[in-house]
Amino acid sequence: MPIAHTNPATGELVRRVDPMDEAAVAARVDAAARAAGPWGERPLAERCELLNRVAALLRERRESLAALITSEMGKLIGEAEAEIDKCAWVCEHYAEHAAAYLADEAIAADAAKSLIACRPLGAVLAVMPWNFPFWQLFRCAAPALAAGNPVLLKHASNVPGCALAIEGLLRDAGAPDGVFATLLIEAEQVEAVIAHPAVRAVSLTGSDAAGRKVAAAAGAHLKKTVLELGGSDAFVVLDDADLDRAADMAVKSRFMNAGQSCIAAKRFIVLDAVEADFMERLRAGIEALRPGDPAHRETTLAPMARADLRDELHAQVRASVDAGAVLAMGGQPLDRPGFFYAPTLLEHVGPGMPAYDEELFGPVAAVIDAADEEEALRIANDSRFGLGGCVWTRDAERGEAFARRMQCGCAFVNGMVKSDPRLPFGGIGDSGYGRELSRLGIREFVNQQTLWVA
Repeated sequence: MPIAHTNPATGELVRRVDPMDEAAVAARVDAAARAAGPWGERPLAERCELLNRVAALLRERRESLAALITSEMGKLIGEAEAEIDKCAWVCEHYAEHAAAYLADEAIAADAAKSLIACRPLGAVLAVMPWNFPFWQLFRCAAPALAAGNPVLLKHASNVPGCALAIEGLLRDAGAPDGVFATLLIEAEQVEAVIAHPAVRAVSLTGSDAAGRKVAAAAGAHLKKTVLELGGSDAFVVLDDADLDRAADMAVKSRFMNAGQSCIAAKRFIVLDAVEADFMERLRAGIEALRPGDPAHRETTLAPMARADLRDELHAQVRASVDAGAVLAMGGQPLDRPGFFYAPTLLEHVGPGMPAYDEELFGPVAAVIDAADEEEALRIANDSRFGLGGCVWTRDAERGEAFARRMQCGCAFVNGMVKSDPRLPFGGIGDSGYGRELSRLGIREFVNQQTLWVA
């Protein structure tokens, strides 16, 4: 069945791409198997130089690659350009720091010499989503390649152009045959790739449902996995917060990428003492959003990526309202071409509503009332997800103490949750396990080998 590329801003079919047949997939996986040994034995400096060349090409082709992202999944053009910049940054970060991250670690033991040495595992299968079609891949691939592992990419079916463009970048940067390849395959073909002996690990970014399937398939074949899944991040506003700053960041964190981000703020937990003042600012910020063509720089709210995603979000909003949430703004698809959903504000959200219990992956802000700080913390931790969260207060020590008690992988004080090559990134609970980025990320896909020398 052909893979369709539909423009989210217009709903028009742009092109169809034929998926690869079994022979083509097998040839690419076999090439990764042949490349694994030689690539892992290449000097680390050579592997890092490849990343520097990729970074240079990303910057050189920034305009065209950003336009491709906008065309395929609807991201605002300025956000797409920032995504390409961040991909160049992560490549340069690992090119600079891989040697230190992978250095032998001496251990005192009953030997003349004992240490931990980092050795490549083999090919890593990256199963990636559409919402950050370049960044999600590069934050996995840059450390994996630096560590000496070939990478196979199975991308989301609605961004085939991005998947092929990434392969082209690696090829043009001089990656040896088999070191990186895109697999244009359907979801049902992934398990067969996982089962291949050359594939030694799988990294998935996506929904918790997809994570369960991939983890089960990888577990059946004893393959290492890192899963970065959904999130329902808490955005907690304490009674001494800078409300102007908090409201500005609330709008940015919730509506960036049309709300289609695993670390977007999704549950706004506001103390009663400042709720009225904060809500006044939040409403004004949401009202100022301007839906439109994401290729135009004056547009501030992009379309959603697909029609089915918009329909699912609308069903969650309606079910929340039916369960007692107050619809303060929006709450319907926009009557225009493309997959636009009105910027939406739900107030007085509580347990039993999709806006409280589930991940709303779109431009919908859900506000939950809290009487005091302890209740705010309880609500923040009342989620099956545990990816990120943030707290807003003028007292940094108070904020840090609160953040340390948040049950999530990434806790921020007076800042929106974000990923950064220098910092570990990942979640707990139904948000997955393992870490990407930083020293921890590059060590996920290596054999941390014990060496003992008498």
